[in-house]
Amino acid sequence: MAQTAKKWIKAKDFDGIPKLSDFELVEEPISFNLKPGEIVVEAVYLTVDPYMRGYPIKIGDTMVGEQIARVKVSNNKSFPEGTMVITYLGWRSLTLVPEPEAPSRMGALVKKLPNFGADIPISLGLGTLGMPGMTAYFGLLARGQPKAGETVLVSGAAGAVGSVVGQIAKIKGCKVIGSAGSKVKCDWLKELGFDHVFNYKEKTVDVALKEFAPEGIDLYYDNVGGDFSYSVLANHIKFGGRVVVCGAISAANDKDRRDKSTTMFIIYKQLDIRGVIATAFKDRVKEGVTDILGWIKEGKLKYRETVTDGFQNMPDTFISLFRGDNIGKALVKA
Repeated sequence: MAQTAKKWIKAKDFDGIPKLSDFELVEEPISFNLKPGEIVVEAVYLTVDPYMRGYPIKIGDTMVGEQIARVKVSNNKSFPEGTMVITYLGWRSLTLVPEPEAPSRMGALVKKLPNFGADIPISLGLGTLGMPGMTAYFGLLARGQPKAGETVLVSGAAGAVGSVVGQIAKIKGCKVIGSAGSKVKCDWLKELGFDHVFNYKEKTVDVALKEFAPEGIDLYYDNVGGDFSYSVLANHIKFGGRVVVCGAISAANDKDRRDKSTTMFIIYKQLDIRGVIATAFKDRVKEGVTDILGWIKEGKLKYRETVTDGFQNMPDTFISLFRGDNIGKALVKA
């Protein structure tokens, strides 16, 4: 017995903003005659994230990414049929997994989805309670080490990571400033409790921070890079300030871009700059999930998802990230 699986592959190297023609939808048969230990999983939710733009995969390879899936057929006692799992299988609708417990970027290739509780959507396993949430939690707390009373700036604050960073910083007693690219996004950040927000398309970072943080920035959580971050380091971060570097989406699609050097500011202001990636904390995920889930249930931390229906819409949903269409986590419901 077999069924047809669909997968999105990389058809061309990206040149600037990804285009629909850079992707190809391919079908392949999946056998249900399983060997011992094998399972077949069917995607329920799939993630799209900016990092996929620069991920080193070859033409013809399946696009990378996590998915929440349901075990459709099983010959593995650890994963009975119907089990909900989270797995790093990429843009695939149906997948035969010979070794579910093989190692991957975030631990085992296939893991049972935690029980978040009846009122919490499982899709959060790819967002606030998944890799973006862990990036925010550990990036801010372990790398940035915020202290009550400090001023924290979050760029890209309406995204899946930035929105969580800002709320955790508020929980920890900080003054939080966020930037985003539309009025709708800024209004949402105000609802989340950010002390100050600004639309960087309408107000420069220099003007905004002179108004909102004349005393300077203690901790900068950087999701955008580029000229925005140059201005922060040059003109607004305090001597001895800390910077957590999570992304540089402002330059993601410009292969010829050379950002202004920030080296001299790092030296003269003796800045503490740390990079963050969720995989560095894969052994501490339970800690992050427990705290964030608790804050959600207590009403201290809110989330938002931009969900697109249909596996056929994976490429367009991915491309929409670079148009700034999403608020919170962008997902596709298969």
